[in-house]
Amino acid sequence: MSEFPNDHNQFSGSDDAAVGGIAVDRLRSIIERVERLEEERKALSGDIKDIFVEAKSAGFDVKVLKQIIRLRKQEPADVEEQETLLDIYRKALGM
Repeated sequence: MSEFPNDHNQFSGSDDAAVGGIAVDRLRSIIERVERLEEERKALSGDIKDIFVEAKSAGFDVKVLKQIIRLRKQEPADVEEQETLLDIYRKALGM
């Protein structure tokens, strides 16, 4: 006998519109959409790696390129503040 007496078909694999109060088609749709996006992200990640390999072979420093990309995502005022603090800290350490 089931642990939940009123849900004898909850996990029977039927294609009911709702099972155990869950809209099966909606749940399946959400999961499949996330899975597709994860695959796309994986493909894009591979493309980005390829671009960095290309950049490295062209003589660019990949670490610096990644730093520049990170900085470009920030607000200019935030970047300026970080650079100012970096200069102050360098001077304080005699660099």
